[in-house]
Amino acid sequence: MSLGIGALSISLLGSCGINPRQTGTLALNSNYNDEQPALSGDGRWLSFVSNRNGSSEVLLYDLQQERFERPTGLNRSDAIAENPSLSRTARYIVYIANLQGRPDIVLYDRATKRSELLTQTYRSWVRNPQISPDGRYIVFETARRGQWDIEVLDRGPLIELDILDGAPVENPQAKLQP
Repeated sequence: MSLGIGALSISLLGSCGINPRQTGTLALNSNYNDEQPALSGDGRWLSFVSNRNGSSEVLLYDLQQERFERPTGLNRSDAIAENPSLSRTARYIVYIANLQGRPDIVLYDRATKRSELLTQTYRSWVRNPQISPDGRYIVFETARRGQWDIEVLDRGPLIELDILDGAPVENPQAKLQP
């Protein structure tokens, strides 16, 4: 019976375009814990949490090129990573980094190769961050009022948006004017 289930799972994985024989740190699927997947809006990039390198970190996989990208400065060596979320072209990545037992939301910009702690001054717990496709808004859950509520963080109108090359930029304020 177990042989039949194994053959079925290999067959199903093969039909999804995933080669189950690829194991190790360079393959998409591995013998390590790979979890909490997130897909970019354009469908090219996959991000997930893995313990392949000895600690929980965010990995970024290019589905078109079928290879990992290792952005400099994405993961902190002193933190446990959770819940990644990607903007449209994965320029921006947000995730939870547990630093000294306290979760903070980290924003990573692949263009500048910089990470920023967004909730370092929050006095409450945060979880489950999600970034908008253009990278301007980040929503997350917070326990500031003693229960889980949703907050929206507006990064402001002056940030560089994650838009496709040549796409028109809409001003949301223009729609509000009569």
